[in-house]
Amino acid sequence: MPRVAIVHDWLTGMRGGERCLEVFCRLFPDADLYTLLHVKGSVSPLIENRRIVTSFVQDLPAAASKYRSYLPLFPWAVSRWDFSGYDLVLSSSHCVAKGARSVKPSRHLCYCYTPVRYAWDLFDDYFGPGRAGLATRLAAGPMMAWLRRWDRAVSSRVDRFVAISNCVADRIRRHYGRESQVIYPPVDCTAFKVSLDPGGYDLVVSALVPYKRVDLAIAAANRLKRRLVVVGTGPDMTKLKALAGPGSLVEFAGWQSDAQLVGWYAGCRSFWFPGLEDFGITPLEAMASGKPVLAFAAGGALETVRGLDFPEPTGVFFREQSVESLVGAVETLERERSRISPEACRARAEAFDLPRFEQEVRRAVEALMAGG
Repeated sequence: MPRVAIVHDWLTGMRGGERCLEVFCRLFPDADLYTLLHVKGSVSPLIENRRIVTSFVQDLPAAASKYRSYLPLFPWAVSRWDFSGYDLVLSSSHCVAKGARSVKPSRHLCYCYTPVRYAWDLFDDYFGPGRAGLATRLAAGPMMAWLRRWDRAVSSRVDRFVAISNCVADRIRRHYGRESQVIYPPVDCTAFKVSLDPGGYDLVVSALVPYKRVDLAIAAANRLKRRLVVVGTGPDMTKLKALAGPGSLVEFAGWQSDAQLVGWYAGCRSFWFPGLEDFGITPLEAMASGKPVLAFAAGGALETVRGLDFPEPTGVFFREQSVESLVGAVETLERERSRISPEACRARAEAFDLPRFEQEVRRAVEALMAGG
């Protein structure tokens, strides 16, 4: 077996990237796990029980809650690790993990969730007017320009890129000038059962950060006077609660365990996915539960959700990130709901099931190690 080092940006909670990381840990049970910082207890036991190597970021003041403030230090931190004892570096990267330096003849495979989104494609979503203060915006421009140069330069440290979607493969091509194989992230369909419950609420499961556009879902629910449950936490929580306002039918459920999420999916009318996502596992979890999805018609959702133009649709798309467009999609779904069957939703999710992901990752690693 090759000696493997897995490099993951940070361990602060279980999101889509950490679901993929769990699979990497199962495929390489003896691999060491490197990460900028680790908030103990924040990830699954499968990850927690690894030998975890952290960087100096771990020891910086308030790093557990304010680690994003140390972004300028991340490139330096990830470049300091010594991987000379390993045959394979497997980076699991949406930020700087791809900058890990493998030492020849070892190989470096990067499973890329996206090139750094706030530096390349979503700068305004994080630092535009209304998103950040004037001082932050003035500082962010030069900082992100420097980060883009660094990010492009260190992409040469990767022997093979694997992208999570065709959308991300296109970004890798545009920003790094590199081609990549696409291996879609997994949904563990065994964790969900098809629910025939018509549901008493609409559902959003999301980190509460700007680019997820949970604000659109809240505004649409308020306009339609529909009950909306928002599952998740994040820095925008206070702002989003204020947007919902008193007397709103929007409920904030906060963080929920995996077992609790199964129940939330089973009891919803429909799942709302208003952001432009690199891929998006939550719509697949909803479809694995037999529930239709309302999704913004861009990014990874176009590769997972099947709209009304398909023979067996699993959801409805809206074309603009506006309240009016989302409201129109809700109304369309109510008219066309009989065309979307729980069985079709489940079948679509099963095309992205966990065994398929494990097999494709194993083959990609074997091909790279064999010189393919």
